[in-house]
Amino acid sequence: MMLVNLKSSVGIRTGKDGRSLISNVRGGTQLVKTVRSLAESLVHVGESSLCRMELVATTTCQDVVDIRSKVLEMSSALKNIWIHLSSEVIYLSLLQKINSLVATVRSILAWEGALAILSLDSRMESEEKSQEVVSCSSVETVKGTDTNAEKKSRKKKKPVVLGKGTAVVKQLLKDRLKSEGDDKGTVESSFSVLNKWARDLCLFFEPKDPELDTFLKKVKETVESNESTKLDPPKGTRDFAKEQKAFRDKVVEIIKEVFRGHGASALETPAFELRQTLMGKYGEDSKLIFDLADQGGELCSLRYDLTVPFARYVARHGLTSFKGYQIGKVHRRDNTAKGRYREFYQCDFDTAGKNETMGTMGPDFEVILVLTELLDVLNIGDYEIKLNHRKLLDGMLEICGVPPEKFRTICSSIDKLDKESFEKIEAEMVEEKGLTAEVANKIITLVKKRGHPSELLSELKQDNLFLENNASSLALKDLEILFEALESSKCIHKVVFDLSLARGLDYYTGVIFEAVSKVANVGSIAAGGRYDNLIGSLGTKQVPSVGVSLGIERVFDVMEAQHRGIDRATETQVLISILGDSLGEAAELVPQMRLAKIKVEFCVNKKIKKHIDLALNSKIPFMVIIGDRERSANQVRIKDMQAETEDLVDRAGVVEELQRRLKLN
Repeated sequence: MMLVNLKSSVGIRTGKDGRSLISNVRGGTQLVKTVRSLAESLVHVGESSLCRMELVATTTCQDVVDIRSKVLEMSSALKNIWIHLSSEVIYLSLLQKINSLVATVRSILAWEGALAILSLDSRMESEEKSQEVVSCSSVETVKGTDTNAEKKSRKKKKPVVLGKGTAVVKQLLKDRLKSEGDDKGTVESSFSVLNKWARDLCLFFEPKDPELDTFLKKVKETVESNESTKLDPPKGTRDFAKEQKAFRDKVVEIIKEVFRGHGASALETPAFELRQTLMGKYGEDSKLIFDLADQGGELCSLRYDLTVPFARYVARHGLTSFKGYQIGKVHRRDNTAKGRYREFYQCDFDTAGKNETMGTMGPDFEVILVLTELLDVLNIGDYEIKLNHRKLLDGMLEICGVPPEKFRTICSSIDKLDKESFEKIEAEMVEEKGLTAEVANKIITLVKKRGHPSELLSELKQDNLFLENNASSLALKDLEILFEALESSKCIHKVVFDLSLARGLDYYTGVIFEAVSKVANVGSIAAGGRYDNLIGSLGTKQVPSVGVSLGIERVFDVMEAQHRGIDRATETQVLISILGDSLGEAAELVPQMRLAKIKVEFCVNKKIKKHIDLALNSKIPFMVIIGDRERSANQVRIKDMQAETEDLVDRAGVVEELQRRLKLN
């Protein structure tokens, strides 16, 4: 538009021959300086586009020679126009060269667009064919005869994934270019198709083309849609609205009451730890730790759980006995899914140190008791607690013939059985972990065992292989004591003895357990176990410990599935409504009500509707209304929002009347 106006202006001022010099026209020098600056920016756009074209042609196209020749041709034209434009002193000649520049850059962009669409189509088609070949070769390969290199070569490649905006623009342009036979063209014989598409796109980019306006509107809608998604929180994290936050706070208070009821003290540790503190504690899950940028020479990471920070705290202070609870955020660089987040709260109850008054298995019994109390008081519906013993797992692996150095990595495979099939895990043990098929089959046969704690325990105790193995024999004795205590406490019906439970974290040494909901498919909602060596690995003293961690996000997911929540974000009991602009009246009443333990808000506005809307939206049960009539009579009007009644009360007695209605006396 600017160029059109400039051309008209020049035509008027320069006469028919159009030979006026720029310097002779009033304001011409400054105007042309601005136009040349814009033209230079346009040249840079063209140069960048040409660079991208050459890169795409080099990496994805076979017609590289033809495309490079076209790139050189357009690059040369662009440079020549800019050289002449930079030194031009005649107005109309300058405008002609600018028009040529615009046309050249438009042509370059059209070629880039056509090449991008064609190369993307070609790449997707190539990968589909490649995957078909891989699938066929996989079927033909005899099980057990392929090498690791062959396995890696057959791994499925990630498909080409376009961003939302790119995909939309590509499809819009493709729809424009589609004509009979064109959409079947491939890069291998594509230069003529590319040339045709580029000409078509060049016409499409002409402002006079009626379809361009529709195209730009759709692009604008896509961009605005993408802009709104930039305000979304990162994947695996969530915002919580005021009602959700109020409900969460209420649930957290219930959890704290259970923890405190068992004599635990509150503890808070930093959200990040020294990296060396966290490394070597989580087995194969260590790859999920979020590392932070180096700050002042300290390598730090966001905490993966609350157990290691608890152990670090106990070791640092040289404690030999401590029972505490923590509620805080942890972070994991995990793939997001239903019930799987990257940032979430954990609620941990841990007890450290030997306790002669509770016996050897007393602390283990207590943490399971805490867990059952939590899940019962939260009323999340039916659940089960899967339970096993790490020493029983080690003994079982030894009996099956697994080398000791592979115990932890095989446990990591077993730990995936809640997500993967027995057949897939058996194959993983053989193909990736190096076990023989016979050993892997023995393990799978054993880990399929699950049932009532006392019954399965009796079955295992009849097997001499378990009794003769030192690790499994110790585990069976621990479990016998624990199951007797759970039987006495009437909790045993919630527990399932499950030999497939492994808990992949390296620090567990004894009883391990995991709670899962039977009413919502959200995965594990709580887990824990004994970790006797963790504190000693961080300090100088071995302090036996056991704990449980409740994944509160998944608990809320279960509650949401049950349509449970809270309909009030605040606990406000009274809204003081001043009809007018007398802030002083509110300032007088609010402190009086706060002293009387009444939860109060105030509103100063002339329109009664504003006050009523606020009370209704916030679900405030009572309003104290003061208008001109109430003011002149030294009274207030108490409105009961639920009963929809109003009563006049002397101003001096309003606090006492509200206390009576709220039953605060």
